[in-house]
Amino acid sequence: MNEWKLPWYGACMCGGVRFKVSAPPLLTMACHCTGCQKLSASAYSLTIAVPSAGFSLTQGEPVLGGMHGPHGQFYCPHCKNWMFTRPHGLDFLVNVRATMLDAHRWYVPFIEVYTSQMLPWASTGAVHSFATQPEIDQYQPLIDAFARDGVRPVA
Repeated sequence: MNEWKLPWYGACMCGGVRFKVSAPPLLTMACHCTGCQKLSASAYSLTIAVPSAGFSLTQGEPVLGGMHGPHGQFYCPHCKNWMFTRPHGLDFLVNVRATMLDAHRWYVPFIEVYTSQMLPWASTGAVHSFATQPEIDQYQPLIDAFARDGVRPVA
């Protein structure tokens, strides 16, 4: 049974860059850090961490943008949508911006990070909250809990 209803498809606003997700997500999250606030022009960014092997570009070629730091933040070269991030040192995953999916209304963040920087009125409904990032050894129990209890797409 395909409880995740894969594959998923997504695109930037103009449709010039498209992608496919073919593996179940590891985790869904909201980030309240001030960098994500500025990059997303919002109170927080929404992310779906997917295995790198389950993420592929199907059209167009994104460009590096954003903070030009160690994390590769990829954008559409035409409409400038922030589409996904390849975090430095975590080659096994891609953080896809949740709202880039063609069908994303099912999305709910399972964890939220950098709540120490969150705007006072911002609320996500995440099950787990962290003042900064969880310690690396905390991720596997979170991934396991998400695999068991995380919200799935509806028909």
